Amino acid sequence: MTEAGLPSPKPVDLPSPDELQLETAMLPRDAFFAEVEQVPADRAAGRISAEMITPYPPGAPAVLPGEVITDDVLDYVRSGLAAGMQLPDPADPELKTVRVVSSRARSSAATGR
Repeated sequence: MTEAGLPSPKPVDLPSPDELQLETAMLPRDAFFAEVEQVPADRAAGRISAEMITPYPPGAPAVLPGEVITDDVLDYVRSGLAAGMQLPDPADPELKTVRVVSSRARSSAATGR
């Protein structure tokens, strides 16, 4: 409990600024319009995002289409959800699943077909 008698807020697992810098693997437009699949969030790390994931507050995107999703960012967003943040952007606002570029679309992009 806080001094005001209110319940203490749940902690948010905020990664370091370096951990928030995700690798861009595809152009955002290409990832957004690619063939996609919805995968469980616990299997999304290492995959290329096909959607924007923006926790609010603060309202700054944590993941953009075309970026490689990391466990650190997923932990941040999931802990933020538990603490009361909202996710207005992803197809699944509870982040049980994440929209990612399909493996087949990634292979096609890599070979230029």
